[in-house]
Amino acid sequence: MAFDLTWDRAEDIAIELAEKYPELDPLTVRFTDLHQYVTGLPNFKDDPMKSNEAKLEAIQMAWHEEYQER
Repeated sequence: MAFDLTWDRAEDIAIELAEKYPELDPLTVRFTDLHQYVTGLPNFKDDPMKSNEAKLEAIQMAWHEEYQER
């Protein structure tokens, strides 16, 4: 990707997570683990402390959509 990932880019983060963890069902991932997965992405450049439950849930649901399409 040519741009930085931030907490507000749920769909882009979901694509990256689906590519990195293709066998992982997103609905089985705890938010604490999801936070680590997101902040561990190479293009993630946001403040890790700016996450919240709503942002993590949006990422998880977008990732689930990607998971179902694969």
